[in-house]
Amino acid sequence: MADPKGFMNTPRELPKRRPVDVRIKDWREVYEPQSFEHLQKQAGRCMDCGIPFCHNGCPLGNLIPEWNDLMYRGDKNEAIDRLHATNNFPEFTGRLCPAPCETACVVGINRDAVTIKQIELRTIEEAFGAGTVKPLAPDRLTGKTIAVIGSGPAGLAAAQQLTRAGHTVAVYERADKIGGLLRYGIPEFKMEKHILDRRLEQMEKEGTRFRPGVDVGNELTGSDLRRKYDAVVLAVGSTQWRDLSIKGRDLKGIYQAMEFLPWGNKQAQGEIENPPINVAGKHVVILGGGDTGADCLGTSIRQGAASVTQLEIMPRPTDERPSGQPWPTYPMIYRVSSAHEEKDNRIFSVSTEEFLGDGEGNLRAIKIVETEFVNGKFEAVAGSEKEIQCDFVFMAMGFTGPEKSSLINQLSVELDERGNIKRDENFQTSEDGIFVAGDAGRGQSLIVWAIAEGRSAAAAVDRYLTGRTQLPSPIEPTDRPLMV
Repeated sequence: MADPKGFMNTPRELPKRRPVDVRIKDWREVYEPQSFEHLQKQAGRCMDCGIPFCHNGCPLGNLIPEWNDLMYRGDKNEAIDRLHATNNFPEFTGRLCPAPCETACVVGINRDAVTIKQIELRTIEEAFGAGTVKPLAPDRLTGKTIAVIGSGPAGLAAAQQLTRAGHTVAVYERADKIGGLLRYGIPEFKMEKHILDRRLEQMEKEGTRFRPGVDVGNELTGSDLRRKYDAVVLAVGSTQWRDLSIKGRDLKGIYQAMEFLPWGNKQAQGEIENPPINVAGKHVVILGGGDTGADCLGTSIRQGAASVTQLEIMPRPTDERPSGQPWPTYPMIYRVSSAHEEKDNRIFSVSTEEFLGDGEGNLRAIKIVETEFVNGKFEAVAGSEKEIQCDFVFMAMGFTGPEKSSLINQLSVELDERGNIKRDENFQTSEDGIFVAGDAGRGQSLIVWAIAEGRSAAAAVDRYLTGRTQLPSPIEPTDRPLMV
């Protein structure tokens, strides 16, 4: 193990966030630099316990105690090798994953957990800084061709694994640039896009071919895919957003989160100066208390909103683990993101009853009511109605499955009872040679699950094409029950 007494003598400590009044004036990531010596002390808190439950908490099966110990000892090259052995993109998960590994950390039973996520992030950043992240081009080509539809984390993970196995892989993306939600959904202050671009550059040098700006299903049909490629991986995500069909929904000023966030990212990267959805000087209400809602909050703050209120139908979570969510499960506790640190005006246990207009078709306010959870459903509290002034509403209430696009119809793949693309234990759909990975088959989930699914689907495709595979598959059939 690293430091035998590290978990007792060294308190948990993360890098400091930049001052709020400074960081809200730009779009850069919020954390300040951390010295490597400080990180080593944090890595030394790992117990190298007999049964590392952090493995169970991580869908990728990351070798966490191993690279914790290696970073503590300063062996950066071996540490990044062990990290890359299970995770294609630790620079993404180190920034964006909610770290279920940490809630499963054995130290966390009666102390503060090891800062696994930060050690992971620093391991890959040290490697990129030293120039040791090199393209891993295959020694030979198999002659097999694969189309990956969608360039989010699941699609990119599948593409990189299959390219390294020697297949010729083309990744199709309907947006102008590759990256999916990593590029257009994740705000710059959580992950600057040059982080994505440097990994895409590595993949291109390995041989992966990127085809942005192609609307597969229209410009390129399902029959075209079947004719041109030996296998197809659908990694189109769960992009069919949940709506709120109440009175006033047609008023101007009401948008889905994913109609708003891409414009914020374009603004942050200097691609556009005045985005079509701009809340500067306006009053904003966000429906939904999750990560997407927090992304809308941070984006609204940086655009200069006059006020931002975030609404959540659920009660305020507790500060400590609920009794029904014991270690090592991931607990639903009260969390403060960097955006909430900048402006936290959350209201819990409320439901939106009506969007109110100004008589000219514009949104002026919403009417809300307090709620109680009674007999398995939310009930309105009589006499608790009130109005909140707003010019914009952003709905961040989650997603219900992949869009029912022409591509799905053209490929004739079946859907399950939840509206996701149905697949078997080998990630294959109802159609031979068509596979699915990530949220499109699993349902809305975490980035770490998307990468795990991409890696596992790649192994299944490789086996389908060649009869065997040496690619690792972190998700076994017994792991397949849907869990977030």
